[in-house]
Amino acid sequence: MYVVKCFKYLGSFLTDDGRCTCEIKSRIAMAKAAFSKKKNLFTSKLDLNLRKKLVKCYIWSIALYGAETWTLRAVDQKHLESFEMWCWRRMEKISWTDYVRNEEVLIRVSEQRNILHEIRKRKANWIGHVLRRNCLLKEAIEGKIDGRIEVTRRRGRRRKKMLDDLGDRRGYCHLKEKALDRIKWRNCFERDCGPVVLTDY
Repeated sequence: MYVVKCFKYLGSFLTDDGRCTCEIKSRIAMAKAAFSKKKNLFTSKLDLNLRKKLVKCYIWSIALYGAETWTLRAVDQKHLESFEMWCWRRMEKISWTDYVRNEEVLIRVSEQRNILHEIRKRKANWIGHVLRRNCLLKEAIEGKIDGRIEVTRRRGRRRKKMLDDLGDRRGYCHLKEKALDRIKWRNCFERDCGPVVLTDY
C-alpha cells in the first residue's frame, strides 16, 4: 500500500500529518511572486496609504486564502510575520544589507504587526458562522460523526487544535454560547488586538 505524504486538492496542500506548514509556505511563495509582477506599482511614488491598501488587498489576499482553517504553530507564525515584514521592506526598497531594524521599517510605513490578528479575525468570523448553524461541519468540529477510529495517546503535549487560536480558556461550550450573539461575537474579536502568544504544539 502506497501512502501519499502530500498532495494538492482544490488549490490547497494536504499533508499526512495534518499540519498547515506546507500550505502556508506555498501561499507565501505565490504572494511573493504576485508582488514581484506588480513591483513597479507597489514601489512607485503613489501615496503611502494607497500602496499599503493595494498590498493588503492584492498580496495579502493571496497569502491568506483559506487561513480560516489553519492551525498555526510557532514556526508558522514566524513565517507569516517574516512575510509581512518582507512586504513592507520591498515596498520601501529597503535591502537587508541596509541593516534597518524591523521596528524602524514599521515606523516608516506607519504600521504594526497585523497579519496574525487579521488571520484571527477571519477565523473568528468563519467559526462564528459555523457555530450558529446546524450543519455537518459543526458536527465534525464537535466530534459527533460516528465511526471507528482507533485513538492512541501520543507522548508529550496535546496537539494544538484549530479552535485553540481563538483563545477561550473556558472551553468549547462557552465559545459556542458566545457565538450565538453575532454583534457581541464580532465586537469581541474586533477590539481584541493584544499580542499574539507564540505556542508550538
